[in-house]
Amino acid sequence: MKQKRRIINLTLALFIFGIMGLLGCKQSKETNKSVATADIIIYGGTSAAISAAVEAKRSGKSVIVVSPDIHLGGLSSGGLGFTDTGNKSVIGGLAREFYHRIWKHYNTEEAWIWQKKEEYGNKGQGTPAMDGENRTMWIFEPHVAEKVFEDLVAEEQIRVDRDEWLDREKGVEMEDGNIVSITTLSGKTYTGKIFLDATYEGDLMAAAGVSYHVGREGKEVYGEEWNGVQTGVLHHKHWFASDISPYVVPGDPSSGLLPKVSGEHPGEKHSGDDKIQAYCFRMCMTNHPENRIPFPKPEGYDPLNYELLARVFETGRKDWFEKFDPIPNHKTDTNNHGPFSSDNIGMNYDYPVASYERRKEIIKEHENYQKGLLWFVANDPRVPEDIQTEMQTWGLSKDEFKDNGNWPHQIYVREARRMIGDFVMTENELLKKSPTPKSIGMGSYTMDSHNVQRYIKPDGFVQNEGDIGVSTNGPYAISYGTLVPKKEECKNLLVPVCLSSSHIAFGSIRMEPVFMILGQSAAAAAVLAIDENTVVQDVDYNKLKDVLLAKGQILEKK
Repeated sequence: MKQKRRIINLTLALFIFGIMGLLGCKQSKETNKSVATADIIIYGGTSAAISAAVEAKRSGKSVIVVSPDIHLGGLSSGGLGFTDTGNKSVIGGLAREFYHRIWKHYNTEEAWIWQKKEEYGNKGQGTPAMDGENRTMWIFEPHVAEKVFEDLVAEEQIRVDRDEWLDREKGVEMEDGNIVSITTLSGKTYTGKIFLDATYEGDLMAAAGVSYHVGREGKEVYGEEWNGVQTGVLHHKHWFASDISPYVVPGDPSSGLLPKVSGEHPGEKHSGDDKIQAYCFRMCMTNHPENRIPFPKPEGYDPLNYELLARVFETGRKDWFEKFDPIPNHKTDTNNHGPFSSDNIGMNYDYPVASYERRKEIIKEHENYQKGLLWFVANDPRVPEDIQTEMQTWGLSKDEFKDNGNWPHQIYVREARRMIGDFVMTENELLKKSPTPKSIGMGSYTMDSHNVQRYIKPDGFVQNEGDIGVSTNGPYAISYGTLVPKKEECKNLLVPVCLSSSHIAFGSIRMEPVFMILGQSAAAAAVLAIDENTVVQDVDYNKLKDVLLAKGQILEKK
């Protein structure tokens, strides 16, 4: 009988180990925890991460996406549907395929649930939203973008492990300047030949000991005009055009500062600091009654948080609805606009390097702030009647972000860590004052930083600082050197999102189409590094260039 049991147990054990082998897993003798292996391990669930995974798989390499996110696509599926594209002619490769798939979706009758296709205004940035000639569409609903990413993953049979968070303290094993494995908080370990950090925060990069910067460099670091503190520079419309008191009792400093106003000196002009541009959520709203959910009143709502906005309205300012940008089916991608809006200025400085727990607190505070802002405009008696009456016709979209209370699942991390790598992109390269070697893609959007701080001017009135919008005067190349760390720091890591760039140059590079471009190019380089058995810094650029051009990437503007 005992012998029979032994045979049964042995058979069962062999079966279990066989199944694990089929799944690409094995048991570590040291930790007794699962180890998954692939040629390329991608950490992140952003648009760059999925683009990189698709490129790797189509190039014949095994790949695993280790995603802290449950939903794929980052901001592209998280509310940023009114795409910041710049010059669309330099968007190629998988990025263009993504927007082509969006176009195909909206070319079906089934796509138009709450609105007829012919009723949609087709407003885009610089070109029509639906570009029939080029078979692309640049404006879309969040759930449509997410489905495109999920379709790509399913079609290519890419393994995605979701809700897996890097153990930032001891989860990166290094050997001779190479990442050997990464381990998540759940205890899963992933080994590979090449690793990509495709997160907005750059956690893997930092845990691997790669140099990075947070905040604004001073003007002297890279010889830039638009970096560092920018007091007195007033671009866009995101500044106080009237004299508004920052105090609880107007004109009375003894009454204390209003919330969201800093009492600290903003810093000397052009000096560096450790502050970053403001975050917000890109909200998907609707005024279609059948799909509208009234704005919820957040827990701990305090109207004093929005007193500055009430004072802005008192000056007669009426442009509240200017950034309710239309996307299909009577919805919006609603973004920050004006001196006091959805940007939660000054409340995110510690986010880039903060613990996961602290980041959750920051994200929740931003969510409550923004929900309170919506509630304030829709309900507070100090809001002008015409604005309030229209605001009451708006609400959250019932059919978006269904598992998150109809609120976006991704905060807009406009900037976090930025690697200091083999080559640093600065405004000088973007403005074509300095040459850019080894192009692996192009950007073209305005150098765009949102406000960094809200301070008190010497005259005692409030003002915002840090909002910059400077044209790059046409597309510019992005260097391969921005994707790779210094060789002495790490030899098998590529970083397509928190890439090597100054603050103000990143203000242009940080657009979602560019992240898709860089994700694909990083994966193509990873494939070559594996095939040539070389470190990422020594990939043969001429071979990489040929591969990228064959894949439809645009490397120079003709």
